[in-house]
Amino acid sequence: MSKKSQINIQVELDEEKMPEKIEWNAPDGGVEGWQDTKGILLGLWDGQEKTALRIDLWVNKMMVDEMNDFFYQTLFGMADTYARATRNTELASELKEFAKDFHKKAIAALEKENGQ
Repeated sequence: MSKKSQINIQVELDEEKMPEKIEWNAPDGGVEGWQDTKGILLGLWDGQEKTALRIDLWVNKMMVDEMNDFFYQTLFGMADTYARATRNTELASELKEFAKDFHKKAIAALEKENGQ
């Protein structure tokens, strides 16, 4: 008999229905209490339709430099996941290099925007 496990996400919205607070927990994974987070990128695969579904949320107080780091770390982590799932370490390495280049360009763009 299989056991179900839950990962819970709560989103508080402001008057304009934009995320103001995001919290999550995963009791079976050892995360009992609600944990604050500034953003989530949740990807789901619909095997019947063969399409990717996404839920992307971030709080209005998330800074651009935080978003840059969030995307860099997410892309880098996806490369590790891809390597484990496919054993294609060559493409995983390419994705990591893309993530590093993306991060450098994102930092440069932010510095330029801020006049540094």
